[in-house]
Amino acid sequence: MSDPQNPNIAKRSTPQWGLYQRENFWKPNDGEVPVFNTEPGKLEELAKDKLTQGGWFYASSNAGQSYTHLANRQAFFRHRIIPRQLVDTNLRDTSTTIFGHKVSAPIGFAPIGINKIYNPAGELPVAKVAKELNLPYCLSTAGSNPIEAVAKANGEGPRFYQLYMPHNDELTVSLLKRAWNSGFDACFLTTDTWQLGWRHDDVATGNYAFYRGIGADLGLSDPVFQKILAEHGIDPVKEPERAGALWIDNVWHGRAWSWEKMPWLIKTWKEISGGRPFCLKGIQSVEDAKRAIEVGCDGIVVSNHAGRQVDGAIASLDALENIVAAVGDKTYIMYDSGIRGASDVLKALALGAKFVFVGRLWVWGLSIMGETGVRHVMKSLLADFDILMNVGGFQNIEQIKRDVLESYPKGYAMIAERSKL
Repeated sequence: MSDPQNPNIAKRSTPQWGLYQRENFWKPNDGEVPVFNTEPGKLEELAKDKLTQGGWFYASSNAGQSYTHLANRQAFFRHRIIPRQLVDTNLRDTSTTIFGHKVSAPIGFAPIGINKIYNPAGELPVAKVAKELNLPYCLSTAGSNPIEAVAKANGEGPRFYQLYMPHNDELTVSLLKRAWNSGFDACFLTTDTWQLGWRHDDVATGNYAFYRGIGADLGLSDPVFQKILAEHGIDPVKEPERAGALWIDNVWHGRAWSWEKMPWLIKTWKEISGGRPFCLKGIQSVEDAKRAIEVGCDGIVVSNHAGRQVDGAIASLDALENIVAAVGDKTYIMYDSGIRGASDVLKALALGAKFVFVGRLWVWGLSIMGETGVRHVMKSLLADFDILMNVGGFQNIEQIKRDVLESYPKGYAMIAERSKL
């Protein structure tokens, strides 16, 4: 299926990720079976079977009636890849560079919080696998392990820190210093989640792990927050619910920040990190993309939080097209929301993103089988991408441009539909 003795493998600058396909095909000969099916719909069903009701609702819930989530998927369907034939892809290179790090592919681990509701080890196995695969790992402020512990699990892997910004400058500075001192060398401020969107299943079941005393370890390990706990007379060991609530109420506080605060935050991060990149995550409008450049951001993530914050919003992929057309040559543009496979990654790159973050796929893997599950999902995605470049006629990432897509009008159905994926 993919000859492991292929002499070109040794000449490639990146691994023959596609060999993972052969490895799975061979397993029955050794009395084994592949770990599990990574088709996105079946992957989701397996995760649902494994998770608690609360874990499933938190991972799967979207804002409102899930129309933004639906739009994210619909937007991918209207673009079609145009494969090229008889291209010498034997030495294809899947790698790219992001903020000075040469990585295996333009694919990263999106920041997702409260991983302990998916697996007892939380973010640790995810960070470990990211290092193994040389893919960037982005840690959420809502993470359920201390920053330092996640860094240790990630080893020498490239890693970034996603900030949910408290309304306490001392606490913000403490979080940024801990991140930088732990090797997280780019900062991403999420701009669309001062508080959670209205997610029916979570609300209907009172599903909020932090209020149950679960998942607040990143905050509880912070010296400034420990001081805040003491000022409130809260013992986190004896009162984990109150401690968790105080932490997350400092993070998802419902008090919006504005552009006026950005110069302070950028300056603070640059001083702490010696000038390392600062980015905004959650940009959907051209106007906001332009403003991000004006205030000094080094990059933006075009994202609608996978449809979890604003229901009935523009598809993130459509927003990407608009933003790239306006400022694509002026800033480093990344993408997330709705990625389910290698073809989605390629389409986002062709539409102008330089890098793509994946979230729910690895969450399902973590939920199903912990570290092994994360590794299986992400190695499968890399194999899928490597094979797509091979059979689609792409020798490197630079060749994935707008003209490799045929695109159709935005003729999305105007009736209420549901998207399984």
